[in-house]
Amino acid sequence: MLACARLSYMSKFNWINPIAGEPKRFLCGHCDCIVGPNLGYRAPNQGANQMRQILICSNCEAPTYFDEKGSQCPGPPYGRPVKHLERDVDGLYNEAKLAFSIKAYTSTVMTCRKLLMHIAVAKGAKAGETFLKYIEFLREGHFIPPNCEVWVDRIREKGNEANHEITLMSETDAKQLIDFTEMLLKFVYEFPGALSQPDS
Repeated sequence: MLACARLSYMSKFNWINPIAGEPKRFLCGHCDCIVGPNLGYRAPNQGANQMRQILICSNCEAPTYFDEKGSQCPGPPYGRPVKHLERDVDGLYNEAKLAFSIKAYTSTVMTCRKLLMHIAVAKGAKAGETFLKYIEFLREGHFIPPNCEVWVDRIREKGNEANHEITLMSETDAKQLIDFTEMLLKFVYEFPGALSQPDS
């Protein structure tokens, strides 16, 4: 996973004079662990009970920023892991989830659209075809589950909006596309891959 390589470097870094305070429990957006660190850096707001703070993860030592409203950046990646993915497909899926974690919702949507192209090529479609050709390949090859073509159309429509129009995607748009992409990846990769494993 992309985040892991980054964190192996960050964990060797010695933070200078972190301040101990009240511990805060959260799901770390770097290592995906529930932690409750109390070390970090804080900037109280005048006339407010809330403060901006950077907390150092007690598991991976990476920094997480919280604004005065408690909004977390990076937040935990949205979407669950999928097994048996090819390297490029896995990389793009993680990229979509990581983009979501920093509220880059338009980038999330565009990456989910690109994932459909990569899945098609990985399953035998020609490189360099149009996006619609890739969608036709997935349909004709029965890679899209029954009654789910409407979701592929949703990715295509939202991806086209993000890519070709002056339109920003919302958190809801990004969540919907990650949810469907996760389901499609499980259908195309994880379930067939599980059957190919030797019985324990």
